[in-house]
Amino acid sequence: MSEWQPIPGGITAPLGYQAAGITAGLKASGKPDLALLLAPESAVCGGTFTTNRVRAACVDLCAGRLEAGHGQARAVLINSGQANACTGDRGLIDSLRSTQALADRLGLAAEEVLICSTGVIGVPIPMELLLAGLDPLVEALASDAGAAAATAILTTDLVDKTVAYEAQLGSQNVRIGGMAKGSGMIHPDMATMLGFVTCDAGLPAEPWQAMVRRAVDRSFNSITVDGDVSTNDCLLAFAAGAALPELHWPALEAGLTKVCEQLARAITRDGEGATCLIEVQVEGAATAADARQIARTVCGSSLVKTAIHGRDPNWGRIVAAAGRAGVAFEAEAVALWLGPHQLMANGQPLSFDRDAAAAYLKQREEGIYLQTDQVDIRLLVGAGPGKGRAWGCDLSDQYIRINADYTT
Repeated sequence: MSEWQPIPGGITAPLGYQAAGITAGLKASGKPDLALLLAPESAVCGGTFTTNRVRAACVDLCAGRLEAGHGQARAVLINSGQANACTGDRGLIDSLRSTQALADRLGLAAEEVLICSTGVIGVPIPMELLLAGLDPLVEALASDAGAAAATAILTTDLVDKTVAYEAQLGSQNVRIGGMAKGSGMIHPDMATMLGFVTCDAGLPAEPWQAMVRRAVDRSFNSITVDGDVSTNDCLLAFAAGAALPELHWPALEAGLTKVCEQLARAITRDGEGATCLIEVQVEGAATAADARQIARTVCGSSLVKTAIHGRDPNWGRIVAAAGRAGVAFEAEAVALWLGPHQLMANGQPLSFDRDAAAAYLKQREEGIYLQTDQVDIRLLVGAGPGKGRAWGCDLSDQYIRINADYTT
């Protein structure tokens, strides 16, 4: 088996990993809100973090510990309900206190424990509840509890986001699993709202970190829901297991990218108020980075998103968005497809069946969220070698309703 094949198990599908998810009372809703991921000994961890200048203390704590420890980490504690961002000195104090308390229970050094928080900005963690939840959280650790952890990290998400793949790389059977959360405030410039990846192949921290960053650029850095970059964006990826020969590192990176892409797509598919996923593929750019920039600009256009929600094949909005992406290309070279319908060639508009194009956009039940809904847009912008994709979602009145009274 040389191709990556989907398997069950999510974040705990790779061998040696344990997870847990419980209800600690952090959310008023009474839903699960505290999760734990534990990696095997000698694990290395790669991380990418928000570029927002207003960052939660837990983000800086994770980044600092990974840098100081040269990528050595064993556990990550995740609370949902409170972002613990913009909470002053208390944010760092509570993050340090939480990780120390968990380290004591796991028999680890505090520096080996990371923490991620998600929820309302400006609201601190109710520490008495979190600390009281640590014992039952550790007791719930299990090698088949990936689903429980994936549920406990959610906020406005409608669905859990988990994935796992395996492949035979030389003499080794390798598994990669992942979970993520995110539905609103999604326009990452690093990773996603929160994302976690596990792998049961071993390799040094430095090449693993490089793989993680490239995979993130091709996945989480290529999605958008609403144009807002979170204060808490963080992706942590663990690798631990039998050493994988360098010959197979490219195949491992392909699997890592596949996992990240699937999680990124799941986030945009679950965008707040969304009814469909939008995938934009750009070809002919000077570089892959240029292609991804054009694609994400199109995905992020409010005019494109609202047209698709209204089932209106208003293709001028697509090319206008591409033109303001900050990437040089010749307008005379542009070709455009909406699903199977070609709308432009060599920079010129083509006659097309508008009713058929509108019908393509109406292939889903009105107002019903379906996992399989997808609108495909393809742009050719020249003869360059650069190809790239990005993912977004439509923009509905439900997004406004969800966010207009988020804290009330």
